[in-house]
Amino acid sequence: MTATDPVTVMKQEVGKAAAALVKSGTIVGLGTGSTTAYAIEYIGDRLKSGEIKDIVGIPTSFQAEVLAKKYGIPLTTLDAVEHIDIAIDGADEVDPQKNLIKGGGAAHTREKVVDSLANQFVVVVDSGKLVDKLGSSFLLPVEVIPMALAPVMRAIEKLGGKPELRMGVKKAGPVVTDQGNLVIDVKFDFIDNPAELEKTLNNIPGVLENGLFVGVADIVLVGEVKDGQPTVRQM
Repeated sequence: MTATDPVTVMKQEVGKAAAALVKSGTIVGLGTGSTTAYAIEYIGDRLKSGEIKDIVGIPTSFQAEVLAKKYGIPLTTLDAVEHIDIAIDGADEVDPQKNLIKGGGAAHTREKVVDSLANQFVVVVDSGKLVDKLGSSFLLPVEVIPMALAPVMRAIEKLGGKPELRMGVKKAGPVVTDQGNLVIDVKFDFIDNPAELEKTLNNIPGVLENGLFVGVADIVLVGEVKDGQPTVRQM
């Protein structure tokens, strides 16, 4: 792999740092997104070289499943295991308390199930994802069953949010999740209490899950480009 773009190299280095935390004989949650894709690739490389063995992965999305198969990582399901040792996933925003907004790839429901079950949840991001307060730069994704779209949007407006149905790119119509649902992206002027908002949103009938991940992340690996050189630090 010969990437020369510093940002791409930085994402690769963060992915590599996360993949290095995976030990032999473990069950690994495989996240979604561009940085996590490098982690999946490097886990596959370590397996192929014999550096680690007896790994099984649990994908959080169709994308993760395709990549795992491409890089030779055996897969299993939550039905077949009793625990997950480590999960590696990205985030769209990270606050100083390691709370996250996820769901840019519309996979946050499966991600929350897998990441929350993991004994250790490792987040891989670039420094541009770090914020003082969640909701500063990224809209909050909410997965909704299609029949409840209108009432859910009205309920979110009453909470002070500005909801918008996420539309597809290179596809006519809305984004449809791996579960066959729709995604509403919500602008909140500020999210003062992420834990409370997470519960409030999930209590709206018709909402499957939202992109607030509160108290779930254990390790946050941050990639930066300094003086043209990629670096990785732990938050």
